[in-house]
Amino acid sequence: MRAALAPIAQRANARVVELDVDADPALEAAYGALVPVLLLGSVEDGRELCHYHIDAQLVTDALAGAR
Repeated sequence: MRAALAPIAQRANARVVELDVDADPALEAAYGALVPVLLLGSVEDGRELCHYHIDAQLVTDALAGAR
């Protein structure tokens, strides 16, 4: 997912923050079975865009709508 996300984020001038889900019990409980997971926004109030594999069009559209 990291490799597929990089060019999309670059085109949208978006910042990508990686978190270790296994290092945080709350994240592990919420997303442990879905790793890798991609959220738009913060962990607290972000929107889950995809997990396991990236949906490039969905992410592109979400980033365009977030501006």
